[in-house]
Amino acid sequence: MTTPEFADNRDNFCYRHPDRQSFVLCQRCLRTICPECQTQAAVGVICPECMAAERKNRTPAQKRAERRWGGRNTATAMVRSGKPLVTYVLLAVTSFIGLVQMIPGIGTTVTQLLLFAPRFLYPDLFLLPFEPWRLLTGVFVHGGFFHLALNMLALWMLGQNLEPMLGRARYLALYLISGLGGSVAVAVLDPGGATVGASGAIFGLMAALLIIGRHIGANVTGILVILGINFVLGFVIGGIAWQAHLGGAIVGALVAFILTRTRRREQRTAQILLLAAVVVALVLIVAFLPPILITTVFT
Repeated sequence: MTTPEFADNRDNFCYRHPDRQSFVLCQRCLRTICPECQTQAAVGVICPECMAAERKNRTPAQKRAERRWGGRNTATAMVRSGKPLVTYVLLAVTSFIGLVQMIPGIGTTVTQLLLFAPRFLYPDLFLLPFEPWRLLTGVFVHGGFFHLALNMLALWMLGQNLEPMLGRARYLALYLISGLGGSVAVAVLDPGGATVGASGAIFGLMAALLIIGRHIGANVTGILVILGINFVLGFVIGGIAWQAHLGGAIVGALVAFILTRTRRREQRTAQILLLAAVVVALVLIVAFLPPILITTVFT
């Protein structure tokens, strides 16, 4: 179901396949194109017509190089197929680590090395080694098979929609920055705790889908209900880090807002700078705010 505003706005659909919704623009002509019509360029993707024009203008040396290497390369073919490869890689890496965690003896060690605990960010306060990489590695470890399975199912479902719309680089940035936002929220709201799981990043994807759907005029009631129910469950069911859910959702929504407002090719630099600013802001928050809160509470 879509709203009348969405149905009437043809810019939200592929110009070659008017029945296919998309969120990706050709970097040459700036028309909307679906995953099937996307060809990877040096920067971004281009449509079939722009690709044909580019091939027509190739030099003899470029034509010889194409014949030598067998024409269109594998990477280009995979992009044109619309497969959410980043999602598949995230699923594979996270699932592999999750399975290793289940190996007796080894699994406990892996969990202890990768989980996120704010205590490892402040060696002067907790007398522990400084291990800031845990802000992201905690996203790839889980608390058991069902925890892993539920998060991977959500990642698979969300990734199939978001990755083709955003493109691989933007989608990966959304996932990682949302995961970072979840860890920062845990450090601020529960500095003495510890957490594992991709839930912060998953909530970031859900919030992003809500923001993007609203931007293109889609009916977002369903995703809003799902996001609300899952967030409430974090308070009802024990052992769930609702702080990570909250932080991931807020940061995911912010990243999506930036992406929807910087779609054009000439805005790419601004987009990168804004995303970098979000990361810097998160780093500054986690560096200074939790120590102040800890010293205030315990002194």
